[in-house]
Amino acid sequence: MPRAHAPILASRAGRYVEAPPIPRLLPHFQCVWMSSVSPDHSGPVAVVPDGCVDLLWRNDRFTVVGPDVTAATPEVEPGSIVLGIRFRPGAAVKWLGLPLTEIIGQEVPMAELWGSAADRVADWIRAAPSAKDKIRVLQELLAAQAPRVELPRQEAAMIFRFLKADASAEERKIVALRERLGVSERTLRRQCDELFGYGPKTLDRILRFQRFQALARTDSDEGLACLALRAGYADQAHLTREVQSLCGMTAGAFVRQLVT
Repeated sequence: MPRAHAPILASRAGRYVEAPPIPRLLPHFQCVWMSSVSPDHSGPVAVVPDGCVDLLWRNDRFTVVGPDVTAATPEVEPGSIVLGIRFRPGAAVKWLGLPLTEIIGQEVPMAELWGSAADRVADWIRAAPSAKDKIRVLQELLAAQAPRVELPRQEAAMIFRFLKADASAEERKIVALRERLGVSERTLRRQCDELFGYGPKTLDRILRFQRFQALARTDSDEGLACLALRAGYADQAHLTREVQSLCGMTAGAFVRQLVT
């Protein structure tokens, strides 16, 4: 049986750029971004999990993409443009009005969550003449709503930042996090489910993968064994299993796509 081709990372299907949101949205959103798909690409791409939630404008539709546990593989049209705005840790639950556990691994039409308000947002974006204008309109419409939306809880950013930065063993790290927050194991799990859509161990697993990805982009000549240890994996075999599980390709294939 022929071997299946490795999925194509979304970053290799075209050009991706991001920028800070307008000042009024900074307490709620960490960036706006645009992905321009190459004219010669078609079919699905792999969007690897990052522990975040994004609002999207894609294929003339206004949607939200929930937190992923494995790579999403959306179909993209040649030459198409995808626009997005990424929530800060813990902010999405305040804007969406539902537990993030309900949208894990899903792209949900915003009309299902906001009703006619989402339809009006979509109409305004659709009428904007260019991609730059569309992302400006989206930000202005969100900024008009922002004063009525509760700010994300402070512990959300703390949890995300702590797990992203700490490359120590999982159990030791989770205990240290609980001690810093002054909460029980059950309370930490409940908080993470609410703020991120899954528990602290799953979030740590995803952020460790993101840490490896960042190291691989800058230090790929170090080799997988060294990168694995620096990112917080037990060894290269542990890295290999995790990368295969999270994005559907070998660690070597993943790194080659990042750096070539």
